[in-house]
Amino acid sequence: MPNSILHEEFQAMPYWWEAYKPVTGDLTDVPPTARVAIVGGGYAGLSCAIELADAGIEACVFESAELGAGASTRSGGGVSGGVNIGKSFTGKVTMLEADVLKNILASGYDAFSLIESLIEREKIDCFWEKTGRFVGAWTPNDYAYQERRVATLNANAGSGAFMVPKERQREEMASDYYYGGMVVERSAKLHPALYYKGLLDAARRRKIMLCAKAAVKTITPAGQGWRIVTSRGDIEVGDVVIATNGYTGDATPELKRRLIPLASHIIATEELPPDLAASLIPKKRTLADTKRVLCYYRMSPDGKRMIFGGRARFTQVTPAVSAPILHRFMTDRFPQLKGIRVTHAWTGNVAFTWDALPHTGTLGGMHYALGCNGSGVAMMTYLGRQTARRIIGGSNSTCGFELEDFPDFPLYNGSPNWALPAVGAYYRFRDGLNRTLARFS
Repeated sequence: MPNSILHEEFQAMPYWWEAYKPVTGDLTDVPPTARVAIVGGGYAGLSCAIELADAGIEACVFESAELGAGASTRSGGGVSGGVNIGKSFTGKVTMLEADVLKNILASGYDAFSLIESLIEREKIDCFWEKTGRFVGAWTPNDYAYQERRVATLNANAGSGAFMVPKERQREEMASDYYYGGMVVERSAKLHPALYYKGLLDAARRRKIMLCAKAAVKTITPAGQGWRIVTSRGDIEVGDVVIATNGYTGDATPELKRRLIPLASHIIATEELPPDLAASLIPKKRTLADTKRVLCYYRMSPDGKRMIFGGRARFTQVTPAVSAPILHRFMTDRFPQLKGIRVTHAWTGNVAFTWDALPHTGTLGGMHYALGCNGSGVAMMTYLGRQTARRIIGGSNSTCGFELEDFPDFPLYNGSPNWALPAVGAYYRFRDGLNRTLARFS
């Protein structure tokens, strides 16, 4: 890796872990029985357990590593108000019936409201800021597509969306890189690790059983419930919730084959000169774009660093590979950051679905909350809560992500790594071709 990119204090870990690093915590013994077992201790798992506890239902949460070691403390910390729903990594948008789309966007609205209310109710100090999002158009065709979406987003998700033409783009970012774009005002950002810590503290206040370093090996029917074998003991439960998202494994093969785990990579820069830092994103929004191989970025909570993420590769790679790629993407957009060094680089898995939609429901008798498609902060929190409400029973608002079909793909077994490099190369080629054609149109 070029020495000019790396700071002398560079660390191959999330920048967020400077404030809160996942820890095992008390190695709670695996109990012999519980009413509900939740596999996955991220946002969805904790949200589900908290909702169950408040209804008086005992749950036990299983995490294969340290509590919070997965995507929940590794994301960019952007919180979507529904703008990304239905958008896959191919850049296509799922074609949906009008009433289905309306319910989905309404649920996106509810997800944003939920995370806001949770932060307030549980007094989570996580730098929550409702500063909106700007999505840059990669081509004029993308701008036209965004323009067509504005009315639907505003009517069904309360997005507060509006278009920003190219000639006004510098009101949103100190760059002319895009062909204008769309602002979504009902969008926010937070510190993902501190938000996770807040959920974890809320779970501990409720004395929820949290079993770290307890990888689930098998889940089999046992009487009216289930028997779960973990790396630290066995348990019999009434209901099982799968909330493993981009880390879904062989214990649930039918769910694994419905998910495409992709690596997302992020860098954090060294502290920037104050005037430069303040000029880059003047309205303090989160930024993203419409590329197939998209990028997303923001300033750190203290406003001193650029946090820049994207699909440097679709698979897990070392910082020696990802950091120079992301640094180049960043300086393509902000040439004024050339010479700025990287202090942190990291990666984590996100889970995409074949229809580009999050899903909650039951399969084979097990409950699931999966497939955030890169919008996991609010979405996984919401899906966890909705899953708990299904178990609790009684009144429940309609959830747009409880769809009849959770599609899979013939011959796919949930392990796509052999194909992802080729897929990534193809989409990068398509992005480059579309951009070139736009310049000559």
